[in-house]
Amino acid sequence: MTEVPEHLLKRAKAARDKSAAAAPEPAAEETAEAPAASSGGDSRIPAHLLARSKSAKARKAEGGDEPAAESGGGTATAVATAPTGGTVVAAGGPPMAAGPGGHTQRLLTVVKAGSIQDVKAKPQDKVHVWPHLIVAEFVAALACTAFLLFFSWFVNAPLLELADFNKTPNPSKAPWYFLGLQELLTMFHPMVAGVTIPGMGIFLLILAPYMDKNPSNKPEDRKFAVSLMTLFLMFWAVLVIIGSFFRGPGFNFTLPWIDGLFFEL
Repeated sequence: MTEVPEHLLKRAKAARDKSAAAAPEPAAEETAEAPAASSGGDSRIPAHLLARSKSAKARKAEGGDEPAAESGGGTATAVATAPTGGTVVAAGGPPMAAGPGGHTQRLLTVVKAGSIQDVKAKPQDKVHVWPHLIVAEFVAALACTAFLLFFSWFVNAPLLELADFNKTPNPSKAPWYFLGLQELLTMFHPMVAGVTIPGMGIFLLILAPYMDKNPSNKPEDRKFAVSLMTLFLMFWAVLVIIGSFFRGPGFNFTLPWIDGLFFEL
């Protein structure tokens, strides 16, 4: 049973006291027949409400409960006189969508808030290239430049004497970073040694990210990429070592521990 709010009861009682003090007492017949009109308004209480009120008072006098308590889901109605002289009827009851016993539930009290909106930030194992990576690379480049500047200031480069066009050095070797290519030229045709083999190696390195799509950045998880790069570097490193230490006059194969070294920086 829905209870009438306390402030409405107080307002109705004050209005009744004021109406009783200002208006004359109605006749007994009017009170019995119940066409009770307010002193200043023209609105009347419906007859079925008065009949229900009389029945409730009679039951209460006999010691019984109100009809609303017996039915378990009735509607409680309160009649009050407004301060302006009119009649206020306050009626309450269970909402239209109420379940058994008049109980209702809200959806948000059943569904957890976390399943609607997740406000927790998930940790990410990523950083932006700028400024994190670019700043670190720029600082490393400045450090290397400063080191080379001071090193070249105090240490002279090992330059040879002026070239003599009447005397060609034997063996005539390319700089160390081209010795691998020069070594290939002693074994294959220039087209194969200078274009095909280096081109195939570079093309394989270009295709490596498309063949190995592993997103991990840990070396133990990138075995294919690490193996391919290791083979490429070892291939050129072996050719450079052979051209540097195992080639003598006429660029012929020699043993450095027997014929000596024919290599200058």
